[in-house]
Amino acid sequence: MSIVDQAVTALNEKISGGFDGGVAKFVIEDEGAIMIDGDGARAGDEDADVTLTADAETFQGILEGDVNPTTAFMTGKLSVDGDMGKAMALGGLLS
Repeated sequence: MSIVDQAVTALNEKISGGFDGGVAKFVIEDEGAIMIDGDGARAGDEDADVTLTADAETFQGILEGDVNPTTAFMTGKLSVDGDMGKAMALGGLLS
């Protein structure tokens, strides 16, 4: 199972009921992308209100609760492109 497939499963468990804040995309460098919306998480690479990009290790740490998304952003391990408010709302769901 790829890291994207594992992440989709983990994200759907964390955000049961979906993400009402719009459409977000997680890009895992060299692995793929995950879309998150009101229906939950799925593998995909479409337009989004906010795109969060991180390497696989950082993303895994965020999913496992070992890495705070805000700290990852402040230290340059997570980049955000788009609506920062939506990124903060999503970060709140993941921590």
